[in-house]
This record gives sequence, structure tokens and C-alpha cells, in this order.
Amino acid sequence: MDTKNTFRRFPSIKIDGYDNAVVTDCNSICSQISMLCTKNIKTVIVVECYPGIDQNELRMLFSELKINTFIYSDDLALPPAEIDAQVKRELTNDPVFGIMTTYRLEEFYPIENLEKARCKIDNTASGIVLVYGVGASLVCEGDILILADITRWEIQLRYRRGLSNWRTTHTDLPRNEKYKRGFFAEWRWADRIKDRILPKIDFYLDMTIQNTPAMVSGKAYRDALMQVASQPFRMVPYFDPGVWGGNWMKTHFELPENGKNYAWSFDGVPEENSLLLDFCGKIIQTPALNLVYSHPQKLLGDRVHARFGKEFPIRFDMLDTINGQNLSLQVHPLTEYIQQNFHMHYTQDESYYLLDTQGDDACVYLGTKTGTNPDEMIYALKEAQTENKPFPVEKYINRIPVQKHDHLLIPAGTVHCSGANTMVLEISATPYIFTFKLWDWGRLDLDGRPRSIHIDHGAANIQWQRDTEWVQENLINSITLIHQSEQGIVERTGLHEREFWDTYRISTSTELPIHRNGSVHMLNLVEGELATLISEDGRFAPMELHYAGTCIVPEAAGTYLIHSIDGTCVRIVIACVRS
Repeated sequence: MDTKNTFRRFPSIKIDGYDNAVVTDCNSICSQISMLCTKNIKTVIVVECYPGIDQNELRMLFSELKINTFIYSDDLALPPAEIDAQVKRELTNDPVFGIMTTYRLEEFYPIENLEKARCKIDNTASGIVLVYGVGASLVCEGDILILADITRWEIQLRYRRGLSNWRTTHTDLPRNEKYKRGFFAEWRWADRIKDRILPKIDFYLDMTIQNTPAMVSGKAYRDALMQVASQPFRMVPYFDPGVWGGNWMKTHFELPENGKNYAWSFDGVPEENSLLLDFCGKIIQTPALNLVYSHPQKLLGDRVHARFGKEFPIRFDMLDTINGQNLSLQVHPLTEYIQQNFHMHYTQDESYYLLDTQGDDACVYLGTKTGTNPDEMIYALKEAQTENKPFPVEKYINRIPVQKHDHLLIPAGTVHCSGANTMVLEISATPYIFTFKLWDWGRLDLDGRPRSIHIDHGAANIQWQRDTEWVQENLINSITLIHQSEQGIVERTGLHEREFWDTYRISTSTELPIHRNGSVHMLNLVEGELATLISEDGRFAPMELHYAGTCIVPEAAGTYLIHSIDGTCVRIVIACVRS
């Protein structure tokens, strides 16, 4: 199948009713804000900035406003060394893992500093007062409240280009440690502020693309999210190289040449991906997480929201090893382990759906071989790590041959990795950062450094009873026929009873209705060039889904149909939280 030119790398969502809502140049942005400022009377403008925003760019953006008083909220926070000392325990000495923070941003702003800033505002008789920076809304919410926002992926790219974390003395950290501080601490602090002010902002300022700001009114932004929460939508995927990466995605998705490979694609991770909101041709890029915060019940469904709160519990990503290498041998933590050690509520159960394979040697390593001695295997792993000896993987781990459309289940605690020459759609629970690498085939990372190995964490979680017979019986192509008619076939392809979500494969050459179970649905078109999602009761306009594209169907979108446009068979994998 030739799928070139069908995958949408920059899918946008058309927003109705706000054709002239977005302004994209400095003059227009300042003009819109100025219209809300009263002449000869004091106007307090508060710009809450997400960590990673270019503060110099922000100052230049507002330079056309005649500002009488500036208050930079970052300077009101504790000195960087004191913040480092407070969060040291939660960030740990491990280069990868931390503890999900219990701090709130307010705890780093001494009340006397905030009071001094408020007095400065009170003592300003007239003109514009600009309060800006991280934590600006802790000073006050002002007369005009603006959220200056940025996507997680752009923050990561800026880390790689040299951006340091917020308010830290550790300015020369490797990029993975910058990410760790963001993931476990900074983004959590800032997200709590964002969640609080989203219902109240007067303007949303998109500063994702440097020197290309875009602003929309708070009402238009909130109404746009309301619209998205009731219709199928795609997020903006991003792609990244890795030591084991392949070239399937580069070929099929026509990705730009990067001199390396593409190992990862994140196409279904609301905490990481973004939305492109299209207001009559003008785009606001915004973190998809803002949708989860704004409309969790519409998006997730009452039942799922009651269980997970404002967290999107399912994620889809892709792992490309076609003409690449094996992933690291790994295991994910058990629920009690991740709760006790990392302050996470649930763990990363997952599965591998094979989008494609190449050659006869494509495989997945899964579960320990029957008769494996745990002490002997752990000793061999440690010896491989400390003495640079090869680990005899196939002596201890089951090697499972795979082919296109196989589905392998991987409940937490199961040793696993995808082998070379596989194109995997990884369907899992959201806490994806908690991967305990046991063996990495003696490789260095793309920066030439040894990759982090966590044998002790892994050994504490490996479920040794998941041996050859158990894996064959429970984890490989555990497929059950649910429905078959002239319209098509519905198969349950997993998951294991320990996992909280279910997956279904839909096959149709015509049109097949998909009923809801009170849960958000996440979809991927795993066969066929094009399918259409059609609302059964007209709640949303028909949406096209292209091969290998991931789509979210909110619970509020209601019952929908999967339609094959030209009569060819299309297959879609659906994941949802089981009832």
C-alpha cells in the first residue's frame, strides 16, 4: 500500500464562529490589549507565563504599550539555590526518575515579596502596570489577565538548544535531566496555575513559534475548546530519533531528512501533543492538555473522569525499528511500586500492535523463559552492565516471532522489548516515563553517553511466573470475535485482566456503527488509506482519518460510524477504558 501524502503531519481543527478572532503581529496584539486600557486611569495587565516562554520576546512584544510600571514576577520567587534545595529530594539523584512533586508554585514566592509588589501596584496612580513572568497571577489577576503558553515539545526542543530550567543554579544539565525537572516539577507547578486561570483569562497568547506570536480572546479560546471536546480530533504528532530507530516512518510519512532515523512518534499523548486551532486560516497552537483541564467530563466521560480526574489515561505512540535495532530490554513498575516510589496513581500497562514487519526475523521479546532462575538472570544482567559482557537474552527471555496485525499484551511487570524490523503501535496507559531498562545491548545514546540502566528497580517488579506457557496462553493474539455481519467485524484484541483499558479492532468495507461505553475512544487506522468517522445523530461534521493516524473521539461526540469511502476494507484499532 502506498501511503505517501496521506498521513497528516499538521492536522488542524476548524473553529466555527470566530473568523477574525486571532491576531498575529505585534501591532495588532498591542492594539487589542490597548482597547481594554482606560486612558488616564490605572490598568493592571497580568501575563502569566508558562516556564519556557522567551521572556525577552515577551518584553519586546509589549514594548509598544506605554507601560508606566513593570513587575517581573520571577524576581519575586526564592533565589534559585533555595528552590534547588527544596526540590532536591523530589528530583532525586537519578538522571531519569524523580518523584511527582507535591509542591505548589505559591510555596516558592515569599508572601512579603508578593505584598511589596502589590503595594507598588497600589502606589501607581495611573497608566499601565505590567505584571509578567512565571507566577505573575500570584501577585494579582489584574484588570486584563493573559496566559502566555507554549507546547511541551517546543520546550524540549529549546532545552536541546540550550534553554535552562526555571529558577535553578543547574544551568548546564544534560537534556534528559532538564526534561526530568520539567516533567516532575516545573510543569506540574505551572499546570496547577494554568488550570486555575483558564476560565478567567481575557486573552490566550500562543508563543510556541519563536518571534511569531498569536493571540486570541479568552472567550474565543474557551469556546474553541468546548467545540473540540464534542467532536473527533487529531493532535499534532512529533517525531524523534533514537539509537534503535528505523526508517519506516521516514518513508511512509515523508518526514524531513534528519541525518539519522526516526525512532518515536507521539501522536496520541495529550500531555505531550498539541492542537492546531484554525480560526479562519489563522492558527493558535495550544497544548492538548488544556482541553483535558477545561472539559474533562465531555472529553473523558463521567465514569472515566470520576476515576482519573483531569488526566487522560490512554496514549498511542509508534516505535519504528524497520532496518533499525532492538529496543532496550525493559519492564514497567507494578501499581504499588509506582505509587510508593514515584507518587503516581497508576502504572504503565501497555501492548504492542504490529502495524508492519519486515522479513522473517521480526520478533518481540516477551516474558521470561520457563525454568529461568531469577537470581541467575539478575546476576547476568548486572555482570553485563558492570563488566561490559553481552547479556544472553534468548537464554532467559522468550523470543516471539511476529507479523503485521499481531497484538501482544504487556501488563506491568512483564519483561519485554520490540525487536528489529518491527513497526509498533504502542497502546498503553499514560505514565510512559517509567521504563526500567534492564539491558541495552551495550549501546551509547545519540549524544555518545551510556544509557541509564535500572536493574534494581526492574528486579523489584519482574513477575517471574509470566513464563513461556503463561505468555503464550495470555498475551499473544488474545482475540475474541464480538460481532460479525454484512457491515463488518468487531474483535476484542485485549487487554489482560490486570489492565484497566480494552482494545477492539473494527473491520469494514461499508459502514459500521460504533457504540459507546461511557469512555473516550482513541483510534488508529491500521489498514486502508482512508476512513471517515460519521456522527450517527449529526453532532459533528464527518472527519477523515488517514492511514496510521491517531484520533480521539470524546465521549460527548456520541455514537459514530466508521465508513469505508471506496468499498475497500479498512481496519481501525480502538482503545477505551473498560466499564
